[in-house]
Amino acid sequence: MCFIVNQLLFNIEVFVPAFAPWVCGCCGALRPRYKRLVDNIFPEDPEDGLVKANMEKLTFYALSAPEKLDRIGAYLSERLSRDVARHRYGYVCIAMEALDQLLMACHCQSINLFVESFLKMVRKLLESDKPSLQILGTNSFVKFANIEEDTPSYHRSYDFFVSRFSEMCHSSYEDPDIRTKIRMAGIKGLQGVVRKTVNDELQANIWDPQHMDKIVPSLLFNLQSGERTESRSPSPLQATEKEKESPVELTERCFRELLGRAAYGNIKNAVTPVLMHLDNHSLWEGKTFAVRCFKIIMYSIQSQHSHLVIQQLLGHLDANSKNSATVRAGIVEVLLEAAAIAASGSVGPTVLEVFNTLLRQLRLSVDYELTGCYDGSTNIGTKIIKAHEERQLQEAVIRTIGSFANTLPTYQRSEVMLFIMGKIPVPGVHPALSSKDSGPEGTRMIQVMLLKSLVQVTAGFDTTNMLTALPTSFLEPLLSFSLTEDPEIRLLVLQILLSLIDRHDNAPKFLNVSIISDISVLKLKVDKCSRQDNLFMKKHGQQLYRHIYLGCKEESSGQQHYEALFALLGLLSMELANEEVVVDLIRLALALQDLALSTDEALPVFNRCAIHAVAAAYLNLICQLTTVPAFCQHIHEVIELRQKETPYLLPEDVFIENPKLPSSLEKVEGEVLFLQSKITEVLGGSGYNTDRLATPYVPQYTDEDRLSKRKSIGETISLQGEVESRNTEEITFETLKNAIVDSVGMEEQERERRRQVVEKFQKAPFEEIAAHCGARATLLQSKLNQIFEITIRPPPSPSGTISSGYGQTQSRSVPIYEMKFPDLCVY
Repeated sequence: MCFIVNQLLFNIEVFVPAFAPWVCGCCGALRPRYKRLVDNIFPEDPEDGLVKANMEKLTFYALSAPEKLDRIGAYLSERLSRDVARHRYGYVCIAMEALDQLLMACHCQSINLFVESFLKMVRKLLESDKPSLQILGTNSFVKFANIEEDTPSYHRSYDFFVSRFSEMCHSSYEDPDIRTKIRMAGIKGLQGVVRKTVNDELQANIWDPQHMDKIVPSLLFNLQSGERTESRSPSPLQATEKEKESPVELTERCFRELLGRAAYGNIKNAVTPVLMHLDNHSLWEGKTFAVRCFKIIMYSIQSQHSHLVIQQLLGHLDANSKNSATVRAGIVEVLLEAAAIAASGSVGPTVLEVFNTLLRQLRLSVDYELTGCYDGSTNIGTKIIKAHEERQLQEAVIRTIGSFANTLPTYQRSEVMLFIMGKIPVPGVHPALSSKDSGPEGTRMIQVMLLKSLVQVTAGFDTTNMLTALPTSFLEPLLSFSLTEDPEIRLLVLQILLSLIDRHDNAPKFLNVSIISDISVLKLKVDKCSRQDNLFMKKHGQQLYRHIYLGCKEESSGQQHYEALFALLGLLSMELANEEVVVDLIRLALALQDLALSTDEALPVFNRCAIHAVAAAYLNLICQLTTVPAFCQHIHEVIELRQKETPYLLPEDVFIENPKLPSSLEKVEGEVLFLQSKITEVLGGSGYNTDRLATPYVPQYTDEDRLSKRKSIGETISLQGEVESRNTEEITFETLKNAIVDSVGMEEQERERRRQVVEKFQKAPFEEIAAHCGARATLLQSKLNQIFEITIRPPPSPSGTISSGYGQTQSRSVPIYEMKFPDLCVY
C-alpha cells in the first residue's frame, strides 16, 4: 500500500510541482528521508535536549550516503535560521550540537559543502547580539578548527571570523562576568582560525598584515588587561583551574601558539603589530609590559629566528631616534632582555650592524644631552630634553652592548672590540662618532661611553691566546688613551686591560692593595706561561711597562687608579710572566720607587705615598712568587721597618678613607727603601740576569705618548700642530686665513696645469708629442749620467792615473770587485 502511495506522490511531484510543498507539508512520512531524520533529532520540548537515538540514525545515514551530507547541512541551517529569528534558542543549541557531531563523524570528500552550511550557521550566531549565541557559535567553530580535513578547500574564507573574533576580544559588555566570557570566546576563536589556516596552503595567508593587524593587537589588549606576574618560562607551567579561566592566561597560550607556528618569512608580520601596539598605547615608557611581551616572543619563536626579532627592534629604535629618552630607553631595555634570552650567536649575520646601531644611539643621546634639542635648533616647538633621562638611556645602551657581546663566540667578540675601538674619536686624528654640535665635551663623553661599552664587552672574555685577544690594532690605541689627563678615561682603560689579561679570575684578589705575609691565602691560580704568551710579552711588554709607569706619575690619579695599576702588575706576574718578565717587573717596581723620590716630578704627597705603597705591595707579592729566601728577607725587613717608622709608605695607611700623610717626603731615605743593588745581588745568586737587574728601568717616550698627552681631551691639536707650535711665529687669524687662501690658489694652479697637459695630448700633432717626449727622455738620460759620475768616482789608492795622448792625466774608474782592499777591511 505504501509503495502505491509513494508512486502516486512521485507522479504528483513530477507533473504537478506546484502542489509538492503542500503535499509534503500534509504528510510528513512522505518527505525525503534526510529531512525526516533531521526532524526526528529535535524533541517536542527543547529542554530535553538532543534525541540521541535519532542522532545516531542521522549520523549512520550521513556516513552511508555521503552525497546527502550537503543537503543535511543546508536543511539544518534553514531550521537554525528560522529558530534564531523566532528566538527559539533551545532548538538552536540542539541544531549546533547536531552539526558538531556530524562534523566530528564525517570526513568524506563531500564535507566541503557541508562545512559551508556549518560556517554559515556559525556566522549567523556570531552576528547575533546575544552573548550566549556568540559563545555557542565560537565553541562550535573551535571544535571545527580542531578537525583535520581530508581534502583542502579552494574557496573558503575566514576574513569575517578574524574580524568578528577580534571584535569580541575588545568586548565592553556591562556585566563583567559576561564580558570576560565574550573576550575569552573571541580569544578561542582567533586561536581556532590560526589552527585552521596556518598549515593550509590553499587558504588566504593568515600571516598577511591585514589579518595580523587585527589578531595581535586583540591578544595584546587582553594580555595587558589583567594583572599578573612576569612571564616565567618558555611555556607556561601547570595552572590552576581558576587561572585557566583567566583571559590573560588564555591569551598568553594563544599568543605563544601563534608565534610558535611562525615560519622564517612570517616573523616580521607577527612582530610589527606588537611594535605598533606598544607605540600607540605609550607602553614603552613603563617597560614592564613591553619586556613581558618580548619575553613571550623570544621564548615562543624558533631559536634560529631570534635574530629577526632583534633586527626589528633595532630598526624600531632607529625609527624612534627623535622620540623621548624614556621611549628609546624602553626599546633598549627590551633589546637587553631579548639578547639575554637569545641563544648564542643568534644575533645573526649582521653582528656589527647591531653594534653600529647601538653606538649611533649613544652618539645621538650625547648630542641631545649637550645641545638640549633633537634637531640642533632652538625652536619654541622643540621638545624639552631631560639630561638625567638621556644618561639613563646611555647606561641602558651600554648594558645592552654588553648583553649582546655575551651571546657571541670569542672570535666575534674580538671583532666587536676592534669595531668599537675604531669608533672612539681621537681628537685631531680620528674624529669618528664625534659631533660638531656637541663640541669638545661631546667628544669626551662619547669616548667615555664607548670605553664603558668596551668594559662591558670584555667582561668575562676568555681566551688562551693573548696575541688574538689583544692584537696590535686594538692594544696600541687603547694604551694611547691610558695617557690622557682625564682620570675617568684612564681608569676605564685599566679596567679593560684587567678583563682581557685575567684568564683565571685572579683580578678580584688584587683589587685591594695590601701587604700579605702569606699569599697562599689568596688561592691564586697559576698556569705555565705558554709560547704565545711569551711572544706577546716580547712584542708588547715594554709598552705595558711604560704605560704603567706613566700612569703612576699622573697627578690626577686617585686611589682607584693605583689599585687598578697594582692589579695589572699582579696579573702580569700571574698570567704572562717568565723569568725575563719577572726581572722587568722588579725593575719597574724599583723605577716607581725612584719616581716617588724624584724631586723633578711635581707630584702631590698622596701620589708619592701611593706609588711607594704600590711598589712595596708588589715587591712583597713578587718575592713570594719567586721563592728566593734572601729576596723575601730583604723585602720583609724593609716593610717591617716602614711599619715602625714610615707607615705612610705602606698601602694600609695610604689607601684608606682619611690617610694620615706627612707634609713632605724629603726624609725618605736609607733602610726604608728597597735597594736595587741588594735585590740584584740576591737574585743574581739564584740564576737571574744580574746585568739586566742592575740596569735601572727608563721608559721610552714615543710620538704616541706626545699625541695622547693633552691638557684637555677635547683639544684637536694634531702632532703636526705640536711641532709647528715650537716656532716663535705667532699664529693669528690672518695667518690661518692666508694659509687657507694660498692652499686654495695652489690647488687651482695645479688643476689648470693638469687641464693644459690633457688638452695638449688630445689636440697636438703626433710629431710635436714625440719631440716633447724625446726631449724629456734626453733630459732624463743626462741627469742619470751626472748621477753616475758623482757616485762612481776613482778610488784614491788602487786605481791610480793614466796619461792621455795629449799629456793630460785621466782618472781610471776601477770596479769594486777589482779593487784591492787591506786585510782589516775584509771579513
